[in-house]
Amino acid sequence: MNMIKSLVLGSAAGLIAMSGAQAADLPVKAKAVEYVRICSLYGAGFFYIPGTDTCIKLGGYLRVDTTFNGGVYGGPFYNGDGGQGNRYRDYFLSRSRMALTVDTRTATEYGVVRTFGQGDFQFQNFGTTNPGTATTTGAPLNNALLSTAGGGYVAVEMVFIQFAGFTFGKSASAYATPWNGYPGNNNSYLMGGPDYVTGVNNIQYTAQFGNGVSGTIGLDDPSVFNRTAVWNLANGINVNGTGTNTYSGVRAPDIVGNIRVDQAWGLFQISGMAHLVSATYNTVGAGGAPTNLSEISG
Repeated sequence: MNMIKSLVLGSAAGLIAMSGAQAADLPVKAKAVEYVRICSLYGAGFFYIPGTDTCIKLGGYLRVDTTFNGGVYGGPFYNGDGGQGNRYRDYFLSRSRMALTVDTRTATEYGVVRTFGQGDFQFQNFGTTNPGTATTTGAPLNNALLSTAGGGYVAVEMVFIQFAGFTFGKSASAYATPWNGYPGNNNSYLMGGPDYVTGVNNIQYTAQFGNGVSGTIGLDDPSVFNRTAVWNLANGINVNGTGTNTYSGVRAPDIVGNIRVDQAWGLFQISGMAHLVSATYNTVGAGGAPTNLSEISG
């Protein structure tokens, strides 16, 4: 009897010991890890890059548009096959675009450092059926030639760094209208200001005077914009009103500036630009190419 009682007590003690061991082995619930921290310093949509003090915002848009009986970006047929209405004319033009933006802000002892970039991924049919697009005749490559089956192209729209009032890179010019040519990112054929819709390489400084008043001064690269034609009349003008372009190389940047007032009722801006126009030698050949007499012609 005593032996049976001892076995029973020993089994009970063993069960208690096993239960205690199992209870000790139960996993403890870990604290939740915040992998993404919201950054509320610079507006909605920003979050901290893990392991850093830099805030980042990813954005962009998708756009699909079709223009019937018109030109690019909703403009009318001014000239060419569309203006003539011949059989080479495209009756409609279409485009599909995805824009991706990356905006970062980093607080430093001397102020906030901002970087911004926008890339456009685009496929279009502008002018793909026109025989005139088969050759570039010395002009920049037509991006329509890249929009083949399974193709398309990538464009850099804006990419700049901002710090302590300065802007360096490809950004909206101080001379441009506040909507930068594209109200609502829709159409650039509206009155007012240059068509700097994709930005321009520049260096700018903006000063805030308080009460919504600010002023900006900058230097713009004139290589892409504002280089109007300088025709050499010695080579004649053709029936289209064009001739031999004798615009010289870039010698000075455009000096731009504006004064802007932002209030609850809206905004007001006045801007100006100083642009240098310079020509090449008087003696040039076809297409503005220099000849052996160019250097000695003065």
